[in-house]
Amino acid sequence: MNLDEFLYKLHFETDKITPPDWEVNWDDAPLPYKLYRGLPVITLDSDIPDVLEQTAKPTLKDIGHFLWYSFGLTQVSESFPFPTQTDSWTACRRFVPSGGALYPSELYLYLKIEDVAAGIYHYDVAHHCLVCLREGNFDDYLRLALGNRCDVSSSFGAVFISTFFWKNFFKYHNFSYRLQGLDAGFVIGQLLEVGRRLGFKSGVYYQFLDRAINHLIGIHDHEESVYAVIPLSVDKKMTWFRDEAQDSVSAEKLCSELKPLHHQHYVRSKEIREYPMLLKMNEACMMDSFASLITIKKTQHEERGNPVIRLPSVDRLSYKFSTACRSRYSPGLDFVLKPISLNTLSALFFETISASSYRNDLDQFLQQIPYRVSLTLSSYNIDGLSNALYAYDGSAHVLRGIAEGDFRNALQNGLLADFVNTAQIPLSVNIVGNQDHYRNAYGFRGHRIQHMETGILSHSLLLAASALKLGGHPILGFNVPWYDELFQLNQSGRTSLLHIPIGHYRPNPRLQGSLHN
Repeated sequence: MNLDEFLYKLHFETDKITPPDWEVNWDDAPLPYKLYRGLPVITLDSDIPDVLEQTAKPTLKDIGHFLWYSFGLTQVSESFPFPTQTDSWTACRRFVPSGGALYPSELYLYLKIEDVAAGIYHYDVAHHCLVCLREGNFDDYLRLALGNRCDVSSSFGAVFISTFFWKNFFKYHNFSYRLQGLDAGFVIGQLLEVGRRLGFKSGVYYQFLDRAINHLIGIHDHEESVYAVIPLSVDKKMTWFRDEAQDSVSAEKLCSELKPLHHQHYVRSKEIREYPMLLKMNEACMMDSFASLITIKKTQHEERGNPVIRLPSVDRLSYKFSTACRSRYSPGLDFVLKPISLNTLSALFFETISASSYRNDLDQFLQQIPYRVSLTLSSYNIDGLSNALYAYDGSAHVLRGIAEGDFRNALQNGLLADFVNTAQIPLSVNIVGNQDHYRNAYGFRGHRIQHMETGILSHSLLLAASALKLGGHPILGFNVPWYDELFQLNQSGRTSLLHIPIGHYRPNPRLQGSLHN
C-alpha cells in the first residue's frame, strides 16, 4: 500500500486499514508511560496547588506543577463500563483525553533554570519526576534544529512532545496513526493552557529537523518520534519567529555534533509487533533541511446565500481551572436530553475559539484565530435557535445556516457503532478541515499537523464544556463520506475530522479519587 492510499483509507475507509484477523493481546499490553532505568532522577513537588499562580522566574516547583497539570496521573477511576459487565475496570486518568486511555505521547524537556542542572529530561509520569538524559546547554543546537527561527537563548526551556508508536498500535493497528496526531494535539492544548496560567509564553513549532531533535533527546525513529517542539519563556520581548530560516544546516550535520544516547527503558510488552506503515509515514514526514519551508496563507470558506445567526455577545468564561479539568467527562451512552440556552452555546464557542488561539510557526503571528480547522454543528432543542446544521464563524461570532431540520437520526446512522444515543444530545459538533490534509503545502507532514490542530481545538471545546457543566464525547468512529455529505463539505474541499456530541449527562457509577492533593 502506498502512502497516499494509506491516508485515503485511514480517513474514508477505516474498515480496510486494519486486518480482519487482528486480535488485541491485552495480557501483553504496554504500559501507558515510558520508564527509564538506571538514570539520575529529580523528584518533583507533589503538593499540587488547587490554583496556579503566575511566576516571573520559574522554579523546579513550578515545572512540577506545570507537568502534573499538563500530563500527570491525576485520577484513579474504577467503573463498570457496561451495565451487564461484572468485572470492574480500573484506570489511571490524566486531565487530557486519549483514545482508549492509552496515552501514546511522551514529554521531554530542555531546562535552563537555577535549581536544576541545564539539560534534557524525560517526564516520568508514573513517579512524577524528571529523569536526566543529557546534561548541558543546547541553545545553539536547538536554535539550528528549529531553523534559526527562534531566539532560544531568551527561553528557560522547551517541551518536546513525542509519539511512542507501540503504545496504541497494539490495540488500534494502523488506525492508531490518526489517534496519535489527535492525542498530541490534546496534550499541546493542555500544555498551552497550563502555561498561560503560570505566566509562561510559548510557541508551537511543527517544522523542525526531526532526526536532530530525536537525536538530542535520545529516542529512536523505529519506535518513537517528536511531533512538536514548544519553547517556553517569561521574556515578553522574546523573538519567536523569524520570517525565513537562516544559517541552515542539515539534520545529519547537526546530529554529528552530539554523541548518541543509549539509555534503557521499560515497555512491559514481551512481543512488539511490526508497524511498517507507521514507520513509512514517519519517514515521509521527516525534514532534513529547511530548504522548502512553507507558510500557508489564510483562506476563508464563506457560506453564500445562507441565513446568518448572530450569537449573543459574551465575555471569556471565568471558572476554576482545576475543577473543570477534574470534571471533564466523556458521557458515552450517559447523555440526558436537556435544553441548552443560546447564551450557553455562545459562551461555549467564544471560549473555545479564544482559548485555542496560539503562537505557531505556520502563521508566524501571535494569537491568530484558528482557520485551518473549524467548527460545524447540529442543533436540537437549543432555546432560541432553530433545529438545523450550522457552520460557526469564529471571526464574526456568528452561525451560518447549512440546512434546517432535526438531523439526530442521520448523525446516528453515520456512526460505526453505538458510541452515543444522538436522540439524547442537543449539540453535535463536527470539526472540519482541508480535504487534502495540506499535502501540497507540507507533504505527508500536513496530515499530522492537521490532526494536532484538531486536537488543540477539541481540547478547548471540551474544557469549555466542562466549565459549563456539560460533557463532550470525541468520536472518530463515523462514516466520513456520510458526514461530509450531511454538512455539505465536499463543494468547499473540506472534510470531517472529529465528531464531538455535547450535552448534559447522568454520570456512570464509579469510584474515583485524586492521586495528589
